[in-house]
Amino acid sequence: MTDVAPGMLLLATPGLTDPNFAHTVVLLLNADEEGVLGVVLNRPSQVPVAEIDEVGAWTPTLTSPEVLFKGGPVSVEGAIAVAMLRDVDDQPVGFRSVQGRLGIVDLDTPVALFEGSLVGMRIFAGYAGWDAEQLRGEIARGDWYVAAGETGDFFRDDPSELWRDVMRRQPGQLAWHSTRPVDPDLN
Repeated sequence: MTDVAPGMLLLATPGLTDPNFAHTVVLLLNADEEGVLGVVLNRPSQVPVAEIDEVGAWTPTLTSPEVLFKGGPVSVEGAIAVAMLRDVDDQPVGFRSVQGRLGIVDLDTPVALFEGSLVGMRIFAGYAGWDAEQLRGEIARGDWYVAAGETGDFFRDDPSELWRDVMRRQPGQLAWHSTRPVDPDLN
């Protein structure tokens, strides 16, 4: 797909009312002719990662809040870890680069191998996925805005304003949507 690439963001347009994606920011982790995979950055759960046996050992490497994030509606019983390296030239075993220092961590790798290597990490339950034609159609229909991701987008302490902040930095009239109320009828 020429419109999207790993490391870019999909921002749900105000017209996208699917409860899985309304007002979300999706970080793309893979995008090719076979399909697109990403995780929702702005949906933290109330579940502390420390309470999950399978991934609790990773808690010291996590960025606050140290909770499981809702990555998307697909395979919610699985986990994907997204992390940012301190140094792009120092990639530990179990790290797969998505774009530059941003990448995916294999949660089966011993945590000790990542000690001192990360500046941020989040664990997501599930993911968002599309086949290439499906996402092209949704973008053409106006369900998604495509934007460049910036380092500060990925590991915020409070992701509740992420959608508005990314919209605010977009060029031209697109930035106007950042001030749009969630429900215009209440305006």
